[in-house]
Order: sequence, then C-alpha cells, then structure tokens
Amino acid sequence: MIVIKSPLELDKMRAAGQIVATVLARLEERVCPGITTAELDEIAEIACRKAGAEPAFKGYGGFPYAICASPNDRIVHGFPDKRPLATGEILSIDFGVFYKGYYGDAAMTLPVGAIDDAALNLLKATQESLARAIDKAVPGGRLSDISHAVQSFVEPLGFSVVREFVGHGIGQRLHEAPQIPNFGPAGQGPRLKPGMTLAIEPMINAGVPEVKILDDGWTAVTLDGKLSAHFEHTVAITDQGPEILTRL
Repeated sequence: MIVIKSPLELDKMRAAGQIVATVLARLEERVCPGITTAELDEIAEIACRKAGAEPAFKGYGGFPYAICASPNDRIVHGFPDKRPLATGEILSIDFGVFYKGYYGDAAMTLPVGAIDDAALNLLKATQESLARAIDKAVPGGRLSDISHAVQSFVEPLGFSVVREFVGHGIGQRLHEAPQIPNFGPAGQGPRLKPGMTLAIEPMINAGVPEVKILDDGWTAVTLDGKLSAHFEHTVAITDQGPEILTRL
C-alpha cells in the first residue's frame, strides 16, 4: 500500500529533506582531488548529527557508513575508504537522514577536478533524466510514466539503465511502496496522488546495464568496468505539481 502523507507529515519530510540537501551541498564543496571518501563520510555524519538527525544508512541492514560513496564504475552502496580521489574521476554520493520520525534521501554524482567529455556527458544525461522523471510525478499520472521518462531519454544517447536497483516510496520508513524502476513503458501502474512521497533515483551506466556485487556484499559495480552515475531526490506529489524536498 502506498502511504499518503498528511500536510503535517509533509512538513516533517521537508525538514528532513532540507538536512539532506544541506549536507550534500557541504560535501559537494569539499569534493576535490586528494580528499578521501572516508573524510567525506565523517563530514556528513558530523553535520547530520549537529542538525539533530541520524544518518539513515548507518546500521541499515548492517551498512556501516553514513554515506554511500561510489566512484567511477561503482554504481551504488560503495564503502567510503582512505584512498585519495584523483583528478578525472567521478564520485556518486548517496545520503539520507532520519529526523523526527521521517526520512529524507538524495544522491548526486560529482566530477573530481576536470573530467573528460564522456564522463561529463554521462553526468549531464543522468541528471537530466532525473529532472524529466520528476516532471512526471503529477496527480493523475501513472507510476510508470516516471520510469519511462528515464529510459526514453538516456538510451537514445547510448547509455543504459540499471535494472537491479530502483527508486522507492519513502516516509516513516526509508523504503516504502512503491518500487520505481527506471525503465518500462508509460501509462502503467498506480495512479499518482497528492501526498505520495517518492525517492526517484536513476542509475545510468556508460556501458552495459548489468552489474555485479563485490565481496563486501554491498558495493555494486558495472559488469564491464565502465562509468556509472546516480542522481536522486525525494519528491512529494502535490496539487501544484512535484515538490523536490531535498533541494535547497
């Protein structure tokens, strides 16, 4: 069952989303050649707790960190480590909080210094696919309209859509119904209604869509070793259209 949030619940989710957005903005400022993802993880957790929130991922299903840090061919759920980032890499950061009973969740993929055109095009396409998906989060639409918006944009550009990981509902739980694939035909699935809150998150590969999981049991990487990008926002469906809760 898809949970419809009350106006009061949406206010609480806005507060959680603003903490997510503020922490991600701080991390974006700090990403540069030479910094480690372990340092970024520490920055995120300190800022989160200072805001009175808890890092949503730490301890969730046994995940040991505040952020998912996934450079280059890592798609999602990457472990922060002490390797300095290098110029030309890209880094996906997924971060969420639990604040006063509600979750917020968002992700971004950033360049580390100057990156080549191929990597830049992947980032731009993935971010644009998220924007197009969010535009479909309107009352009366179908859930798969969101999914189709991603696939129909990125595949003609030569990119592929990860199938194994999908977006999701969010609220008092980090993962609620419905699941939101980033592929499929439009016009299918439940009708979208005001009060639904969705974490929409395209994960787009430069090469093949297939993935594999590393020995840590968490980190997903591209099967062919090519780059992957990930962007995500928590979005509320309202009578006025989609409201992005994790944007400053």
